[in-house]
Amino acid sequence: MHYLTDRKRAQGTGAGRQGTHHHWQMMASSTGLVILVPLFVITFANGLGGTYEEVLAYYGRPFPAIITALTLVFVTIHLMRETQVAVEDYVHGTAEKLTLMAVAAFAYTVIAVGLFALVKLAL
Repeated sequence: MHYLTDRKRAQGTGAGRQGTHHHWQMMASSTGLVILVPLFVITFANGLGGTYEEVLAYYGRPFPAIITALTLVFVTIHLMRETQVAVEDYVHGTAEKLTLMAVAAFAYTVIAVGLFALVKLAL
């Protein structure tokens, strides 16, 4: 017979002490996206419909290139964090660890490829 209190029985099964930090990360990235997405839509719309040379010249300017790069990074990291939460909720064990690594690898690959393409376009 085990004489455990309710507190001792529940210990180790509660919060992982990561929720507040994750919440503030998501709030910060959401706030950044509220500013960046309209700026990106405006800059993208201004470059849309031009010839290839006009688009190259447009993204060769610093403002459109920086807005596009920041939007790419913010959106990808925000989606990666949201995907990690879904994986942590629904996948467990070794599959969880492998899926989290795959999600992070995919997100950072998307960022690297997107920034490389933007640099090639801008230069």
